[in-house]
Amino acid sequence: MTPARTVTESDVTQFAAMTGDFNPLHVDHEFAATGPFKRPIAHGLLGLSWVAGLSCNSPQVNTVAFVAIRNWSFLRPVYFGDTIHVESKVAQKGSTGKRAGTVIWTHSVRNQKGKLVQEGVFETLVALSEPAKKTIATDAAP
Repeated sequence: MTPARTVTESDVTQFAAMTGDFNPLHVDHEFAATGPFKRPIAHGLLGLSWVAGLSCNSPQVNTVAFVAIRNWSFLRPVYFGDTIHVESKVAQKGSTGKRAGTVIWTHSVRNQKGKLVQEGVFETLVALSEPAKKTIATDAAP
């Protein structure tokens, strides 16, 4: 399980500014109050972005590349003030050569109540071992 992250209104506003997605469902309290969730919600893609960030060190692996997202589902809204964490499991591993392999991960995002809010599959390319450190030979003679 990853560390937790509490969602703030500022997070959502900054994400809207970075992406240009100012849908009133996310940034307009009055509009959101008349919608299905009765208050603003975080962008689904903001939650997905946190999955990538929160899970990058849980567990610690030497990721070489992010390959794909598959079967991602947005199941429940994430509200300002919710605290989320990610549960990651290795679903499959495969070798792609001597230096790297693929890892298929299932990720589940849960809120502070334990409710599943998002889930899906990531595929990454990981180094099979740490690269050897190069050393410079020095002449021992004075």
